Amino acid sequence: MRRLLAFAAALAGLIAGPAAAKETADLIVRDATLIDVAGGGTVPHRSIAVKGDTIVAVGAPAEIDRTYTAARSIDARGRFVMPGLWDMHVHFGGGHELIGENKALLPVYVAYGITAVRDCAADISDSVLLWRDQVAKGELLGPTIFTSGPKLEGYKPIWKGTIEVGTPAEVDAALDRLQNEMRVDFVKITDNTLKPEIFLYAVKTAKARGLKTSAHIPYALTIQQAADAGLGSIEHLDYLIKAGSRDEAAISADYAAGKISYGDASAKLVDGFDPALARAAYRRFAAQGLYVTPTLNMSRILAYLDRDDHSHDEALALIGPGLRKTYDWRIERAAKATPEEVARRHAKYELTASLMPLVAEAGLPILAGTDAGYLNSFNYPGQGLHDELARYVEAGLTPAQALRSAVITGPAFLGKSARYGALAPGEAADILVLDANPLADIAATRAIRTVVLHGKTYDRAALDRLLTDAKAAAAR
Repeated sequence: MRRLLAFAAALAGLIAGPAAAKETADLIVRDATLIDVAGGGTVPHRSIAVKGDTIVAVGAPAEIDRTYTAARSIDARGRFVMPGLWDMHVHFGGGHELIGENKALLPVYVAYGITAVRDCAADISDSVLLWRDQVAKGELLGPTIFTSGPKLEGYKPIWKGTIEVGTPAEVDAALDRLQNEMRVDFVKITDNTLKPEIFLYAVKTAKARGLKTSAHIPYALTIQQAADAGLGSIEHLDYLIKAGSRDEAAISADYAAGKISYGDASAKLVDGFDPALARAAYRRFAAQGLYVTPTLNMSRILAYLDRDDHSHDEALALIGPGLRKTYDWRIERAAKATPEEVARRHAKYELTASLMPLVAEAGLPILAGTDAGYLNSFNYPGQGLHDELARYVEAGLTPAQALRSAVITGPAFLGKSARYGALAPGEAADILVLDANPLADIAATRAIRTVVLHGKTYDRAALDRLLTDAKAAAAR
């Protein structure tokens, strides 16, 4: 009988063949609850296999263990995994003497789970372009960088590091430089001194070249005119007050004719705001493919500088002295405001925040962005995105809507959805392991246990070292 059993076992082995060899991965994240950001739900007991900087498999723990072997693993039982966060509006700048202080902030973004940033122009674009390439090659620790390079502006602007344009030919030459020499990821256009007709020409021409655009919209134009020209994203939510104002067209015409100041125009637009008009306008913009980057927390900080004391903010320790000095400009401007102007500032912020549910209901895609960087007082790189998401929920969005704005819409805007925005085979291995569920409480995005960036693992101790090193650099 024993021989018969042995023969049967041997025969079964011959029929089954040798055991299949396991595939080699570099990392396995084991047995986590997966946050389905697109669907707004969770999938329990999922493991993720990573090879190089790419996810190669997602499945049940037993399935992944049966198929893959890896030298490194993360035990994520009882924890939550989601794609890395994107900050779609940051600034590196303040002059060439502050290049080092700006560069020191790159690991800070990583420590806060920010795995990609969209640089919206400043005055050290050559350095940012270099960092973009170094990060992509694995030569520099930092989030993936998408940048506009220097922005387009009119003649003699207040902002430094711009390309000044005033004719169609100058716009064409500027776009040649940005697209062909700098290989920018999108084009930033602002409204400080740029003529309205040149603004529209720049937007239309960039779109015709296949370039995404991001802008501050001149008050002499309606938002609809910018959308009709093919604008990609509006930077700062308060511009959308214009589109919901009963008197937008008349105020824009008066501003263009020099009959009204910016401050008075802004006040009239707030006074004339109509939610019904806004809803209709936002639906039109959504149909036209327009996005909006609210930078809501920045608006909140500036609106309430009169009463909020930031002198003891812990994150100040991460900011170098040169960058901290650039904060003074906005602080001093806010301090000069009259009581009436302060009240207007508060009212405008509250109205701006109330637009968030209207924008979401209209289907207008929201790009989570902070405006963090030089000049923008007390809006801290890294931490600022978590503050931004908290403002969205405070204003009426669900945590799921807030998460989508920081995970899905950024890649969609830049045409990178095939690579970013989900935890699936073929997607980038940019992964956050969290201690709590951000769909239940958006504050859970701060409870970061591990960051996987470009396939490399940074546990909590490593992330804390990045912050400690940044504080030491800032102190020096």
